[in-house]
Parts: sequence; structure tokens; C-alpha cells
Amino acid sequence: MATGTVNLNCARIKRPDLGAIDDIARIHLGVRRSGCNLQLRSAGDELTALIEFAGLGDVLCVEVQRQPKKREKVLGVEEEREFADPPA
Repeated sequence: MATGTVNLNCARIKRPDLGAIDDIARIHLGVRRSGCNLQLRSAGDELTALIEFAGLGDVLCVEVQRQPKKREKVLGVEEEREFADPPA
């Protein structure tokens, strides 16, 4: 039996739905039956979230290629306000 990895490029899946998840799961089953592993490449955030929602996150291997979020600049401006009467 062959052992290897099959890469599935998911970059063209722009609007993932449960039909796409079903197709990926069927491909995964066929690849596993042949003795190989399936690796999903370029899976978008929506596809990854839908895979997790469907409960297949542990089954389907998704290569995470996320960009770190840009940090917002701190402007150093504080709002002025009047405080209520201090507690007695």
C-alpha cells in the first residue's frame, strides 16, 4: 500500500458551502482508502470555519497560512469627561 500525501488546492473555493465540504470529505475518504493522506492547501477562513462547524476539523488536515493581523496604532488621545460625585 502506498503512503504519501495528496495536496488539494482550495484557493478557488470562494464561497464554500456544505456541498464543497461533502466533496472534500469524499475526496478525503478515497485518498485514505488508497493509503495516503489529504492535505488542504490555501483554504480560506470561511472554508476553515465551515470545516470546523461541520465537525471535520480533526479529520481534514488544513494547512494554516494566516497573515498576522496588523496592530492598530495607539493615538494616545484620552477622552475627557466629568466624573459623578465621589462616593461619600
